Amino acid sequence: MIKVVAKGKLKPDVKAEEYIRISRELVAETRKEEGCISYALFEELNDPSIFTMLEEWENEEALEKHNQTEHMKRIIPELSKLRESMEVNIYREVE
Repeated sequence: MIKVVAKGKLKPDVKAEEYIRISRELVAETRKEEGCISYALFEELNDPSIFTMLEEWENEEALEKHNQTEHMKRIIPELSKLRESMEVNIYREVE
């Protein structure tokens, strides 16, 4: 299993509602993908300008296919315009 933690901080002039609205489409489309175990957006409780996408994938191949989908290529650039920073960490389960 692969887990992804994608944490982003919004630009000061960006309204969270706009980021959430765009992210909802990404979440809905991604959850339909083969190999997606879970995919959800979370808002930081102590700082509402920080959003984190927590993802679970069956394997690295499923994650690679996800990164090449039409909805990722279309939506991620839109979300990137709203963020001042982004950190993505990818984890493999240790057995």
